[in-house]
This record gives sequence, C-alpha cells and structure tokens, in this order.
Amino acid sequence: MSRLTPKPVLRLYLLVVLLLASALASDPLAYAEVTLVDPATADIGTDTTGATDAAVATQIRNVFSRIESLQQVDVESVHGVVVLSGFVPNEASAVRAVEIASRMRGVVAVEDTTDRTFTLRENAAPLLTSFAQRVESWMKATPLLLAAIALFASVSFVAHRIAVWDDLWSRLTPNPFLAQLASQAVRLAGVVLALVLALNLLGASALTGTILGSAGVVGLAISFGVKDSIENYISSIMLSIRQPFRAQDHVVINEFEGLVIRLTSRSTVLMTLDGNHVRIPNAIVYKSPILNYTRNPQRRLEFVLGVDPAYDPAEAMRVGAETLLGLDWVLAEPDPLAVIESVGDSTILIKFMAWIDQRETDFGKARSLCIRATKNALEEQGFGLPEPTYRLKLSQPLPHLPDAPQAPSSEPEPAAMKPAATASDVPGEMDVAPETHLNEKVREEIALTAEEDLLDSSRPVE
Repeated sequence: MSRLTPKPVLRLYLLVVLLLASALASDPLAYAEVTLVDPATADIGTDTTGATDAAVATQIRNVFSRIESLQQVDVESVHGVVVLSGFVPNEASAVRAVEIASRMRGVVAVEDTTDRTFTLRENAAPLLTSFAQRVESWMKATPLLLAAIALFASVSFVAHRIAVWDDLWSRLTPNPFLAQLASQAVRLAGVVLALVLALNLLGASALTGTILGSAGVVGLAISFGVKDSIENYISSIMLSIRQPFRAQDHVVINEFEGLVIRLTSRSTVLMTLDGNHVRIPNAIVYKSPILNYTRNPQRRLEFVLGVDPAYDPAEAMRVGAETLLGLDWVLAEPDPLAVIESVGDSTILIKFMAWIDQRETDFGKARSLCIRATKNALEEQGFGLPEPTYRLKLSQPLPHLPDAPQAPSSEPEPAAMKPAATASDVPGEMDVAPETHLNEKVREEIALTAEEDLLDSSRPVE
C-alpha cells in the first residue's frame, strides 16, 4: 500500500477545513441545536404571546368545526382553563376533543363536560364513510391490482413449466430424487420471485422485506420442530446418491434382515425372511452398518463339531475337510478348512469352513447337509462325538453304595479308518438349489406397487 507524502496530507486537511468553514459561513444556523418535536404532542398555534381566552376559544372552535364529530362541542376559556360542553357521539370523540384543546397554546387545563349521545346515526356514519372511501380506493387500484396478479401468475406459471420439464431435469441429474428436489426448488423460487415483483409493483416493497424476514423466522422455528424429518430427508438424498444396495439384495440393516424391495424418499422397504414388510427410516439406514449377503456371490459357511479327546483331532480335521471337498456344492477354491476352536474336558471343538456359490446353492440347505455329511463321515471313521460330560466332586462319600464295577480302560481301540464320505452319501431328494419363492414375492411387490423407487440399476453401486 502506498503512503501519502506530507504535502498531499496537508492539502487534504486544508480542503476539509475550507469545506467546513464555507458551510458555517453560508448558514450559521445550520449547526445550531435542533429539537425534534412529536407531532402528536406539539402545541397548536402560531403566537405564544398575548393569547387571550377569547382567541384560544375561537381557535379551538375553528378546529372543531372542521371535524364532523366535534361540531356540536361548545368551547369556553377562562384564565387558560378551557371548558368543553355540548354533545359528542361517543367516548372516543370526547377524548379526541380534550387532546386537541390541551395542545392549544395558552391552555392551562381542559375540563370536559360534554354529553355522550351514542346515537346510531352519528356513530355509524364515520364507519360507513370510511368503508365507502376504502371501496373507492380499491376501485381506483383495481387496474394496478389486476396487473400485479397477472405478473404473479405469469412468473409462477413460467416457474411451474420449468419445474415440470422432466427431460431437462433428467439430463441435468440422472437421480430422480435429486431431479424432483431441484424442480421443487425452482417452483418455490419462482413463487417467491413472483410475490416480490407483484409487491414492488403495488408499491409495497417494505412489506416484501417484512414477509421474507417473517418467513425466515418461521422456517427456522419449523426446522427445529421437524429436525428428525429434515434429517431423514437429507439421508434419503445421500442414499439415493450412494446407491448402497440393489432391489432384491439380501441385507441386514440394524437388527432387520430381509430382501430389499425399494428405497423411497422416506424409508427403505424390506421383505423379511418370513415374508413380512418392514419400513426402516432412511436416517437409521444411513447411520447403521449394512451387511449385504448378495453383493459377493461366494459365501463361507461354518459349523462346529465336538470330537472325543481320546482321538487324534488332526485326523478328524482331515476327514472332515475331505468330506466337504467331495460335496458337489462346495467350491474347491478356496479349499475347505478345519481348525481347532477349543479344547474341553470332554470334547475337542473343531470348526469346519467351506465356500459355496449363492447363485446356485442355498446357504441354509448347504450348511445343513454339510453338517450331516461331516458328522456321518467322522462317525464312520470311528470318531466319537461325545455329549457334554460333567464331573461331580463330593465332599463326603455317599453311604450304602455298592462297590462300583471295574471301569474299562480309557484307552480307545484304534479306529478302523474308512474312506471319507462323498456327495453320493447325501440322499438325492435333499437338493441345495436356492429358494426362489421370496424373490418372486419381491418381484411381484415391485411390479404391482407404483411407489417411487430411488434405486437405479443403471448407476454404479457404492
């Protein structure tokens, strides 16, 4: 930033001083003290000296003669005390007469002795006159009012036509929910613009600011009241943009599991595995973890079997894995796997894991038959699958118990190894084909219901 040299600064100061001096020289009273007077309480009159009682009374009568409701009021003034008498139509007229008289210069006090007539004609006449004047003013303003209405209607109509221009919004945004939101915003903006233009045409520009300010305050108050609805609405926008799942996907949202039917502007609709409908607010969907079983067609199943500790668990793991690998619906890649999960007093828990293709195999059926085949294979190979055993420790021996027979040796006889079970061991009538009944119900629901769906199969999934 450049700095002023001393000479330009001095010249600027001299210029300001000259301007002030010229202003004071041209009008020395311009800067005198000014006292603002309220017109409603200002004194009426032009001369503050020599104001006689007669002059004051005459001045008040002249004022009252110009007011229809005070024309029957008599005025007397004695030593600055004004006495009002006569007739007034109502209390408001009496109060008005006292206010006018008290504002006259030279008046010390006002005494009201007027009588209130309360006649219908005198009280109704001002109302009728005011109504007639209003009607006349409205008649005069009719062309301008019609022009303002026409302007409001024209601008609103243009905004409405733009808002319903579906081809335009579909090109601007492929998301139908965002397109609807944008069209509503254009329609609302058009109405506000039309209202502002119409009010300005009527000369009520000050009213425009008042209306917009009030609308802002009301909108802020409403936003606090419908905070949850606004949060749900914004969540719907984000979900429609993200596309976290597709229709008919098998998902788990919060504690709800089922197939996705549709995503609306308010909720996500699922069909549970038992055929019921559940609507989850989009605010909950957006904030909750979503488990999607359909996204990856390959899914791992697992189960646990207990083997007697007396047998080699490694051999049991080998037999179980070979049995799973021999099943037609189990994928060879990745290989079936078995691991020891825990060792107890009466059993060794072995976890078996295998992968299936959900497009060709039902998860529940496959898991059940895998458990059955592995269990049979282990038993055929001589492995024991013991039941849980509990040991009881007694502080004192029980009386009158016969001698227990000699327990056999706990060393098991070597198990005769047999070939591992294969898929042929599973009965043919127990197929593992995926169940399509629930998917058919979902497709029927989608086809029969005309409710909006924000899920777009043409857009990429998040």
